[in-house]
Amino acid sequence: MAGDDSAIRPETHALDGLIRRTIGQVRRTAHDPGTDAMLFLGSWHQAFPALLVQDPVLEPVDKVVWMVICQQGQAAGVSTAFPSYSEIARKANIASTSTVSRAIAVLRATRWLSLCARVRDAGGRFRGNVYALHDEPLPLADALHLDPEYMGFLSEARRHYHARVCRVAEAVLQSIDEDIDAGVDVLAPVSPMERRIEAVRAVRREGPRRYFSFSAQVLARLANRRDAHAGLDQDQNSKAGEHRLRILGPQKSKSVHGSSSNKKITTTTTEDPQKSKDPSALPPLTYPPRLSANQRGVADRYLATVPADQRQALLDELEGRLRCEKQGAQPVYDELRYLYRLCRELNAGQFQPNLALKVEAERARNAQAAADQAREAQERSSKRRQRRDRVRRGENPFLQLRQALDGSPGGQADGNAGPGDRVSKKITL
Repeated sequence: MAGDDSAIRPETHALDGLIRRTIGQVRRTAHDPGTDAMLFLGSWHQAFPALLVQDPVLEPVDKVVWMVICQQGQAAGVSTAFPSYSEIARKANIASTSTVSRAIAVLRATRWLSLCARVRDAGGRFRGNVYALHDEPLPLADALHLDPEYMGFLSEARRHYHARVCRVAEAVLQSIDEDIDAGVDVLAPVSPMERRIEAVRAVRREGPRRYFSFSAQVLARLANRRDAHAGLDQDQNSKAGEHRLRILGPQKSKSVHGSSSNKKITTTTTEDPQKSKDPSALPPLTYPPRLSANQRGVADRYLATVPADQRQALLDELEGRLRCEKQGAQPVYDELRYLYRLCRELNAGQFQPNLALKVEAERARNAQAAADQAREAQERSSKRRQRRDRVRRGENPFLQLRQALDGSPGGQADGNAGPGDRVSKKITL
């Protein structure tokens, strides 16, 4: 990914070489069955990060899964095989592997875990994944750099089979949107110490503070929703206890069937306004080819802050600026931050299309040429179809020509007709 080096921590850049060596090791194990590789990125210690234990978003099962994966990495060294879901479930005393899968999805959404690569051998066979475990949630810029499919994963996680994964992924995206709406550059470098201090204050509830991936407003909504679900569960448990007492009491066994606890409760949900920023809800746009999948995911959220009829012009302006690099212009090291600046200029009424005009004209010419080629191909196909239909009906234009020249239905010359008559027929034709 082409990005501003200053926006990514030096530790993250140092990981590139380690990840490439791990990918090479996985590829060299062609005789072994496909396995996932994992890197532990942090300090080697037996104690676990305090921020993990106090994380206000993770549930206990998520924290235990992180600890089991961490112990696997600490026991083997820098890189090791990622433990299987069954092994994690056994060590963490978890009943099902689906719970482990849900916990790993939450850890990845909250950036405690990154899926760095999907490794395939020379024949295209899948060999395994390369994971990276972190001792604190990554900044968004680092997550986009290490996890090439992070933004796509968040969008897909909003339709996860488990409701909690959907809520966490939606909360992460809402935090990004709220920061963008507030004029915050979500990819700007942030001091690690400031992030940790702010996270500690959020854990201690010392005023409205953000916690790494989550803004203060989103964190409060998650806490309120969790408290509401806890109250609902407690109420349901109390009703279940009363139900069991009624069953145990023989004198009130008949009243169980008339209990109000058997009534069905229906709830209605209102459409979340943040869903309008889903990339699938945006009109189709033509992106610069240089943007990666992660960059397009963030670009969609930047463009959601500007009018829909101006979004393509901003992308064309970015593409025109990138093309200027071939003519000696200064390189654009971070395409997203350049697009972010264009969006701010447009909202401030200061944007004037310049390089976008040439890109738009070229795209229109290409579209017209493609339309002409499609029309010509359709015409050729129509002519071939007409010829096949004539042959299928028995129409032979050469046979009809011979019959007209010879003057006989069978194609034989008429004995009474002279050469002059045949010549006159030819001339008439």
